[in-house]
Order: sequence, then C-alpha cells, then structure tokens
Amino acid sequence: MTAESVIDTQGDQTATRTPVTVRASLSPSRAADFKTCPLLYRFRSIDRLPERPTIEQARGTLVHAVLERLFDLPAPTRTPESAGDLVAPQWDRLVTEEPELAELFAGDDAAGVEGFLRSAAALLEGYFAVEDPRRLEPAEREALISAVVDDELLIRGYLDRLDVAPDGALRVVDYKTGGAPREAFEARALFQLKFYALVLWRTRGVVPRVLRLLYLKDAEVCDYAPDAEELVRFERTVVALWRAIEQATARQDFRPRPSRLCDWCSHQSRCPSFGGTPPPFPVAAAAPDPLVDARSRPATPGADE
Repeated sequence: MTAESVIDTQGDQTATRTPVTVRASLSPSRAADFKTCPLLYRFRSIDRLPERPTIEQARGTLVHAVLERLFDLPAPTRTPESAGDLVAPQWDRLVTEEPELAELFAGDDAAGVEGFLRSAAALLEGYFAVEDPRRLEPAEREALISAVVDDELLIRGYLDRLDVAPDGALRVVDYKTGGAPREAFEARALFQLKFYALVLWRTRGVVPRVLRLLYLKDAEVCDYAPDAEELVRFERTVVALWRAIEQATARQDFRPRPSRLCDWCSHQSRCPSFGGTPPPFPVAAAAPDPLVDARSRPATPGADE
C-alpha cells in the first residue's frame, strides 16, 4: 500500500504535532461491511461498484439533512412545524446534488414523491417524541472526525451530532430511521458508535459519557456508556480487522458470508452464494489510496439506519 504523511490537527490546536505515516484508512461503515461480508467489502471498497439508492436510503438521507438544518434555526423555532417545512426544500437540494435520487420516481410520479415526503415527515415526528431540540445546542453536526491508531491506520467517520455538556462530558448521537433494533442490527449500530468513541478518546482525551441511538420510526432511545478499558479492547479489534483486510487483499480472497442482510444487497448477481461471479480482481487494488474510503451513508436499511 502507498504511504502518506498526515498531521493530526484535532484536539489541542496549540500542541506540537508529530507527522505520522498513514498506510490505510478505515471507516465504521467499511469495517462493518467486512465484518458482515468480506465480499461486500471488496465490492464497495476495492471494486467500487455502483449501487443504486433505494427509497429507504433516500429517506434516511433526507431525514438526516433536515435534522442537521433544524439546528441552524433559533432555538425557540425548532418545532415540528419548522422541521416539516424543511422537508421539501432539503429534498430539492439533495436531488440537485445527487441527480440519481430523482430516478427513484418516474418523471411524472408526483404522488409518489408526495408520499415519500410525507413518510420522511412522519419520521421527524418520532424525533420530536424523544427529544426537544429547543433545549439543545450541539457542539458539532455531520462532523468528520479522525485519529491514527497502531501508528499507521487512520480511522474516521461522520458524526450525526456531538453534544458537549458544561462540564466537558461528551454525548455522541446517531439518528436511525429504521425500526427499533433487533439484536444483530443493534450490535452493528453500537460498533459504529464505539468507533466514534475511540476516535474522540484518542484525539480529545475524553471517553464519551453516552453513546445514544435515536430510533425515529419507533420513537425509542438506546443509551450506552463505554469506558476506557472497553475502548482499548475495541481498538485492538479494529486493528485486527484491518490486518485481516490486508491479508484478504494480498491473497485476493474475499469470501461471501450469507446472512439476512443479503436481502438488501445490491450485488447478488455477482455473488457466488447466489450463482454469480465476481468481476476480475482490480490490478490497482494492490496499491489503493490510503486516504480514500468512500462514505456509504445511509447504509442498508436495518443495518446502519
């Protein structure tokens, strides 16, 4: 793999930073892909095969966009009505930025678009059932955070929201637009939040007090409190996971791991578990750009969302 020097500019900006050599990067979504199915990781991160967005993914993206913009409003005006007023403009913005989203609906399917927007507004009602945004002032929204672990692996991800209490305590908040989690899906969601907690701990020296999942469809809250010892173990897990990815890349051996999540996979036609054949292994995969790790968000319904 190629190597590239980076300087960690997070945390105390007055401190002298020593450049570190980064050989690779890993996001929680890509790490979760490999844990779920190594072949899925290959399709997304090495082959970089396109995936057509689904209605569920588009709805999740829209709801996240509205909740991000909601906190741009003065606190007293962060009401359900104001959030509802943001839905259509945010959808128009997303379609302008990502024209493929418009392909989810036939050109003249105004009724389909209207129903889609109503379904997004219904999820926002679930948000207001569990939080009052008039009482919150997030420190960061849709923020990219990163840290280097094991001296050469850059781990990074996008936070939906970071709250900082007056005493400096951190709360990581992640919005989920699917239903309340089943065990397998909850484990994946907590893996994602522990990833963020590890980055924050390594860059700011503070273990987040709370990792919070907000399940908007069912208006449920799931709180988890990590500790330093747990994050040390999790860091070892992340490093071991990356080494497994490196070995699989060197051997060009990414095997499918069938599960219930296959129902949402875009690549069944190429998967041996469904009678398909993967494309030839890319020659360029032997030396990928270590700082390129596509962000797939939202993830498959029921997984990250």
